[in-house]
Order: sequence, then C-alpha cells, then structure tokens
Amino acid sequence: MGESRYDRAITVFSPDGHLFQVEYAQEAVKKGATAVAVRGKDVIVIGVEKRSIAKLQESRTIRKICMLDEHVCMAFAGLNADARILIDWARQECQSHRLTVEDPVTLEYITRQLATIKQRYTHSAGTRPFGISSLIAGFDPDLQPKLFQTDPSGTYSSWKANAVGRSAKSVREYLEAHYNDEAIATEEACIKLNLKALLEVVQSGSKNIELAIMRRGQKLQILEAEDIDKYVKEAEKEKEEEAAAKKKPSQKV
Repeated sequence: MGESRYDRAITVFSPDGHLFQVEYAQEAVKKGATAVAVRGKDVIVIGVEKRSIAKLQESRTIRKICMLDEHVCMAFAGLNADARILIDWARQECQSHRLTVEDPVTLEYITRQLATIKQRYTHSAGTRPFGISSLIAGFDPDLQPKLFQTDPSGTYSSWKANAVGRSAKSVREYLEAHYNDEAIATEEACIKLNLKALLEVVQSGSKNIELAIMRRGQKLQILEAEDIDKYVKEAEKEKEEEAAAKKKPSQKV
C-alpha cells in the first residue's frame, strides 16, 4: 500500500509531508498547453500554445488569454473548466473592488485573492484543488508593469518572465539564459524573446501560437495570425543563428 493510502483525502498529509491531491493537480498543469509571459519596461507580452482543434470547431471559443479588468489579463495552463470558474470569480472581484474602493485593483491584490481561493480548496473535505497555474499580468494604477504566477497549492510570486504548462522548465531555463536589458529594450525585442522561449516546445510554428501585447495605458491587443507569422519567422531565424554561433568554437577544436 505504501503512500497510496494518503492520496484518498485532500486533508491528510503523508508521513513525509506531502499532500498528494495538490501534487496531482500540479501534474494536471504540466499536461496543459504552455503559456509564457515576459515583462518589459513599458510592455508585457504573453504567448500561449494553441492545441489543434476539430475542423468544425469555432476557434474563438477556446481562449487561453483573457481579461480580468481593463488593466489586468491572465493566461493559464491546466484544466479549462477550472480556469473558467476562477476567471469569472476574479472579474467579479475586480468590479466589486472598483465599486467599494473606487479604484482599480492592483496586480498583487487580485493575485493574492486568487491564490487565497486556490489555497482554500487544498484543505476542505469534499473538494479538490483547482488544476491550473496562472500568469497574471498588467499595469498597476501607477502604470508600472507587473507579472505574477500562481499555482494549485495557493502560492504566488512576482516574476520578470515565466512559463507554466507543458515543458515549462525548459522554457524557463531559456528565459533565464536570455533575459537581460537588451532582450527587453523594445517591444519587438520582448515579442521575440517570448516567441523564442515558446518555440522551445512549440514545433509547428505560428499556427499553434496565440500572442497578446499589453502596453502602458492601453488595452490588451491580440495579434493577428499574419503578424504572429512574421515575428515567428524572425525569431526562428535568430534562434538558428544563435545555435550556429554556439557550434563554431567546438568545430575549431
């Protein structure tokens, strides 16, 4: 039997301190489509992997990037149905905050509220954790760009760039290796960094990528397919040049 006895109830810790239902929810996230966000100086770029859909299915009904408020957007990896519930709740919370306080929410406030809801479902009998990780991005009322990430356990943290979902580790390693002042100096540079990271796991190019840009003081813009295709071709070319540059020293030896 071993530790399998401890995965039947969400409120029971295993002897070595694991909550298996929470870990299973994190495994569901790892099977989800990849989402990547890069925070620039005055822009935030979000890219997500689009899974192939049925020929007769309406693609606009499947969105991995959505608005929570005029200045806050969210991308996610994991179970779409769970995401829909949290998105609806977050939108209501944003509107309630405006009505009560007469100011828009800050990014950290709405992230903390979402994380609190997720954590609540990790210790209540008769429930299960939400099977999604979220990237919450936008501009605070002082117009500073912010990027937060939450996971099924209810933790949250602030990032300069991050990825969730399938092969998120390899995407994050690429971001860690290439994120610098030059890589985020312009909007185009942020877009290319995001796409290069996403192309670590997305092999079929622009048709399986959705890209959104949020600029300071402006609403979220979802890029058209032809624009994404142009940026993807440029990013692929630069990745090939980077790979070739790495091989040159070893060829001389």
